[in-house]
Amino acid sequence: MTPITEVEGRRVALSNLEKVLHPATGFTKGELLHYYATSADALLPHLRDRPVSFLRYPDGPGGQVFFTKNVPPGTPEWVTTAEVRRMEGPARMVLLQDLPSLMWASNLVAEFHTPQWTVHTSDDADRLVFDLDPGSPATVVECCEVACWLRERLAADGIEAYAKTSGSKGLHLLTAVRGASSERVTEYAKALAVEAEKAMPRRVVHRMTRSLRPGKVFVDWSQNAARKTTATPYTLRARPEPTVSAPVTWTEVEECGSPAQLTFRAQDIAPRLQDYGDLLAPLLAPDAAHALP
Repeated sequence: MTPITEVEGRRVALSNLEKVLHPATGFTKGELLHYYATSADALLPHLRDRPVSFLRYPDGPGGQVFFTKNVPPGTPEWVTTAEVRRMEGPARMVLLQDLPSLMWASNLVAEFHTPQWTVHTSDDADRLVFDLDPGSPATVVECCEVACWLRERLAADGIEAYAKTSGSKGLHLLTAVRGASSERVTEYAKALAVEAEKAMPRRVVHRMTRSLRPGKVFVDWSQNAARKTTATPYTLRARPEPTVSAPVTWTEVEECGSPAQLTFRAQDIAPRLQDYGDLLAPLLAPDAAHALP
């Protein structure tokens, strides 16, 4: 029988708690659920009002991995949903607005991916993101060098940037923006990616051609397109170890000398939240958004 627990007055079914999902460390589904329950105060504000795409890995990263964008079958009626525009037509997607909804979604075993806009402002972006993706033998160490350049370039336009690990190989830079469409934000991000390549031609590539990437950092500006999504802060990733897309300080970025220094697992997040709070909380402040030049 599937265990039922009550979360803030909602009945949530939690299944297969002993199932190992991240084989490199023996991390179980029960531990995954505990991670999301204890990280919810930091995670939920970054999910709020953003339609969620689920990258599901119910049998671990070595099993079937697949995206779910539409409201999954069996979704409880109390989970908030919203109609969103997609290229193929309107669709209904999940919004994770509260702890019961988060725990229901966590039981699906999925990464959480969200767009750079909310359902209230879908015509305008409220985030700009750079996804820094290293091509081997480059690593997150090289991503950090590029991130520092981009931080200074954004600052020259009066825009403050924040960093988080991707939870995989790279690094994400995020800023809060206002008054611009996703197309305008994408154009601006691409222009800065081109500038970065000109400034660091041996380190950066802005084109998506995979043959250009070995040993360089691909500055992926395209994640700002309205149809694209990026791993949400604090989401677990479908990796052999339970790595997290974790916010980091600029000091950590500047001093990074090995990938291990910016690899954070589920058990690392509670102590980091205790020490730093949510390092991305400034993105949520009412006056945080910047106008693009």
